[in-house]
Amino acid sequence: MAMKFNKILSPIIAALCGLAAASCYNLDLNPLSEGSSETWFTTEDEFEASLKNMYQSGMWTPDNESWTDDFVQRQILSSFANATVTGQTQDVVDYWENKYKGIGRANVVLDNLQRGLDSGIPQRNIDKFAAEAHFLRAAFYSMLIEKFGDVVYVDHNVSIEEAQTMERTPKSQLIPLVYEDYDKAAAGLPESTDYYASRATKGAALAMKARFALRMGDWTTAAEAAKACMDLNVYQLESSYEKLFLQTTKVSKEYILAFPRSVELGYYYPAWEILSRLGSGNAWWCPSWDLLASYTCTDGKPIDESPLYDKNDPFKNRDPRCSLTIVPFGSMHCGYEYNPHPQVLEVKDKNGKKVSNKDSRGVFQYASFNGLLWKKGVDESWTDNGRKAEPTQIVIRYADVLLMYAEAKIELNEIDDSVLKAINQVRSRAYSTTYDKNTAYPAVTSTNRLELRKILRNERRVEFANEGLRYSDIIRWKIASKVMSKKNYGMLYPASAIIEKLIDQGLPWFWPMTPEIDEEGIPDFSAMEKKGYIQALSTKKWDDRQYLWPIPSKEILINNKLTQNTRY
Repeated sequence: MAMKFNKILSPIIAALCGLAAASCYNLDLNPLSEGSSETWFTTEDEFEASLKNMYQSGMWTPDNESWTDDFVQRQILSSFANATVTGQTQDVVDYWENKYKGIGRANVVLDNLQRGLDSGIPQRNIDKFAAEAHFLRAAFYSMLIEKFGDVVYVDHNVSIEEAQTMERTPKSQLIPLVYEDYDKAAAGLPESTDYYASRATKGAALAMKARFALRMGDWTTAAEAAKACMDLNVYQLESSYEKLFLQTTKVSKEYILAFPRSVELGYYYPAWEILSRLGSGNAWWCPSWDLLASYTCTDGKPIDESPLYDKNDPFKNRDPRCSLTIVPFGSMHCGYEYNPHPQVLEVKDKNGKKVSNKDSRGVFQYASFNGLLWKKGVDESWTDNGRKAEPTQIVIRYADVLLMYAEAKIELNEIDDSVLKAINQVRSRAYSTTYDKNTAYPAVTSTNRLELRKILRNERRVEFANEGLRYSDIIRWKIASKVMSKKNYGMLYPASAIIEKLIDQGLPWFWPMTPEIDEEGIPDFSAMEKKGYIQALSTKKWDDRQYLWPIPSKEILINNKLTQNTRY
């Protein structure tokens, strides 16, 4: 009978009842080969195993770049970029299910602390297990609340009958409960562990609390939590922005919470989706033109204002993160010169030998449609292991804490030197210098709140490109309705007569005109489109209902006490 229930119950009910809480609670497992619920949680190893189980990659999947204006996938739009999200959208269903799995497992640990004490586990170790479980539960609820608003809240295992009648708790009541869990975690967790950044620490609890508070618009709590994390003096920025993301970098003082990937263990990044065609990739998950245009020039000015911008080389004189995030034209990338120019039919490999330029649409029609490729973290080693890469999955890093602190203080209009220092620490690292050497990079000096808000938002965009943070940013800033209602642009087809005309007139083949950047840092390519210099690949759509996600349809069907979010 139990096996039947396990198959027909919704994921949330199974999780809240403890039916999927840990390997030892899976009713389909052979009790002779797995820990029994009657005897589990009697040793420290069993608590450790249950806690480690909550760091599975599926529970911490970052937001997808395809949901944002930083991403282009040829002419394809995700359901988020096409305003077609429903309660049956797989991303929505998986997100809900995996977070509740984590919550259920955290509750199981907390419900069994006394059993551990009774079995002779020292109180100090029980307290550490409790703190970590509180952190994990807070993290999973944070992510649920951000996406869905009001959600079902349970802090212990409940019966199947009770779970089937539970209602959503208002977000206003949930936020203090999540803060309480983070505070318990911060009070009981160590500042460092033998697991480096792959397990919860005091700093991780403070950083994740700051992130949640920021996304909830609670600037005071966000600033306080971020400052407390900074004051630990445990973390520091990696000296090299480029090194931070390479798959050879397994440990960094900048990582606050980060999970190692392993090709050998089957947890890897599908490198072929972003590798160049010459690098044996598909080149179809690409950075957008909007992202490329957002990088300022080395004088700190946007490209439509700076005299340093060179239309013939859009990567020249730009913030160094531009060329470290997007592959510059003419540079060596994964063993080959990268040049998407439609008339460059041959390029050199790393040995100087000329090869057919499959990264040009003049040679291969499925080369990058907009001429751009992701560079961040990608090197020639990504072509090994069957194009499977194992860069560290970064959940949160110290640069985020610094910029969260700055953003919260800006929104509170409490602008002082600490705000400028936080922003400049991040920016100066990109220029391979330190914030106090303010002539070696375009240091931020303004204390005007509106100007700083614009600078901060763009700083986040270029610092965290392709790290899964842009979606939450555009939702929090309520600019999704603007940036997700624009066109994705790409180059004209190589056979187009316009290209020949541009080249004959000596105009740049890539962007014949400089896009205008508006007051929010958003580029406008419409003038180029009107002249026929570029083509629209797709048009993003937005519906304001998507500021919150729909509750998965099957949850509503199983529990008639659950209400749906507006207009789904």
